[in-house]
Amino acid sequence: MDVLWAPWRLQYIVQARDQADDTCFICSAVSSSDDRANLVVHRTALSVVILNKFPYNNGHLLIAPKTHKAEPGELDDAELLDLMHTMQRMLTVLRKVLTPDGFNVGLNLGRVAGAGLPGHLHWHVVPRWQGDTNFMPVVADTKVISQSLEALYGLLADALSDQQCA
Repeated sequence: MDVLWAPWRLQYIVQARDQADDTCFICSAVSSSDDRANLVVHRTALSVVILNKFPYNNGHLLIAPKTHKAEPGELDDAELLDLMHTMQRMLTVLRKVLTPDGFNVGLNLGRVAGAGLPGHLHWHVVPRWQGDTNFMPVVADTKVISQSLEALYGLLADALSDQQCA
């Protein structure tokens, strides 16, 4: 049997296990001032962008309202507009920094739909590349992410501070 070592993932496993079910990691990130520790790469008046700690692919982002709301119908017009502008900006930044061939963008509403955090609405933005699916997920039930979250955070933070991505 081959072993794929990923020791840096242990911190995520331990943190997920230690976190209480009623703790909203998005609300915790919003209320914290330590953006790097919470992987918050961008904030607006009404929304927040967080790197997914358990990404499906490199560059996987979560875009959420700052307020704890579970359904799109709970958002007011200002929140909806801010979230869509934030998504536009993040797509531009990801295109510049990672040059993906496309994106999956979507919501998981409710646990049965795959929502790991059903109480706080958030959009998943997942960059995709031609050929980014290979034998590993099929044969070994393993996904290989080629970049650390710390390195990605730095790239996105730099790009967001660049006026070309404003």
